[in-house]
Amino acid sequence: DSNSIDESFIASKTSNFQAFKSSFDTFSWDEIEHDSGISRSMIETVAEYCRDSKATIACWAMGLTQHRNGVSVIQEVVNLLLMGGHIGRPGAGVCPVRGHSNVQGDRTVGVWEAPTEAFISKLEDGLKFEMPRKHGYDVVNSIRAMENGDVDVFISMGGNFLSATPDTRRTANALQQVGLTVQISTKLNRSHLVTGKTALILPVLGRTEVDIQESGEQFVTVENSMSVVHRSKGNLKPASSMLMSEPSLVAELGLRLCPDVLQWDKFSRNYDLIRDLMAESLDGFEEFNRRVRQENGFLLPNPPRDSCDFDTETGKAMFTVHELPDVKVQKDHFVLMTIRSHDQYNTTIYGLHDRYRGVHGNRRIVFMNALDMSEHGLKTRDVVHITSHYNSELRTSNNWFVVPYEIPRGNLAAYFPEANELVPLDSTATISNTPTSKWIEVSLSTSEVNVSEEE
Repeated sequence: DSNSIDESFIASKTSNFQAFKSSFDTFSWDEIEHDSGISRSMIETVAEYCRDSKATIACWAMGLTQHRNGVSVIQEVVNLLLMGGHIGRPGAGVCPVRGHSNVQGDRTVGVWEAPTEAFISKLEDGLKFEMPRKHGYDVVNSIRAMENGDVDVFISMGGNFLSATPDTRRTANALQQVGLTVQISTKLNRSHLVTGKTALILPVLGRTEVDIQESGEQFVTVENSMSVVHRSKGNLKPASSMLMSEPSLVAELGLRLCPDVLQWDKFSRNYDLIRDLMAESLDGFEEFNRRVRQENGFLLPNPPRDSCDFDTETGKAMFTVHELPDVKVQKDHFVLMTIRSHDQYNTTIYGLHDRYRGVHGNRRIVFMNALDMSEHGLKTRDVVHITSHYNSELRTSNNWFVVPYEIPRGNLAAYFPEANELVPLDSTATISNTPTSKWIEVSLSTSEVNVSEEE
């Protein structure tokens, strides 16, 4: 009804609302309840909260992105916000939650396999040399390229590529086809053990360590999920006096590989000079050095938030229309998602105590609805093998302990990165090409090895 939506905002700031509204007639509540695992009454309760809210922020993370229809799901979240006029309003808007310290900042400054022409042109204006136009590889396509023999050198700036990526065995085989793999790292990890034909590990300072260069103590900058750019400065004694910083190492590589392009050596001596160059090359980074030294850094521009301006064909926010996805699986199959534990940060496991879920001492756990367990004759701590099914491909991971958990029927959960070997490389989200780690069709088989609940 008209009291549930912001008609003025919809009329002045959006397009395609009528098509979006008409699409509701194609859905049935039976289908919605079955496919979502959520009751109509619960959905209507949440809808009432949204209707009564004067300012709504929608937050999401990989629980939405890592599905085949991940992009359309997020577009539906935006549709919900647009109906209430919750864009460009204080205390409202979209809030994608990133799990890594600077993943948003990476994209802002061009760490992307397919930058736009406008972005490249701005870079060229600041850097004063011509940039390549050919797009590179995202993670999934880089793995495919490696296994096809199309990658001669793989350089990983931090991270744990092997453990973070899907289809662990296939990724490992792909890495081993590369002529040279280089890991620029602050800590040892699994990726250092599965390498190309020649491999280098280049240890560097972490952000928690003091970074002293020729001009004095340095700091780097990061962008948080609220688009705030701020300083990051270490205060710990470096693990070794021989460690280089990441900026210094990159500058040294540039000096060796293309010495005539930039004055690389000066950048390693004083990071302010890097930021001066960024100020000339990136929109939103004007007066970078001055602004980042403010107490809380500075906020990057965001036209929808700042002025309700939208860079679309219509100049308005666009409602999108989608069909419900096909979520059917074979009889006696389940949908598995990968999850993290309490004492885990990405691929770094700090311990074996998942306080979130009351699990201690083991990560080889598959969480299952108690009714599903009973129906399939399973007891707590029974050992099962998990097989994922994608087209005609099967991937099996052995010896997982079954644990009952409050999870919708037909669904399972297991820890990342241990369960990554079950995620097919070719099962990705439409448009984004993100691995579908929250939607893996699997079956279970029992193991002869069992541990009683009393143990």
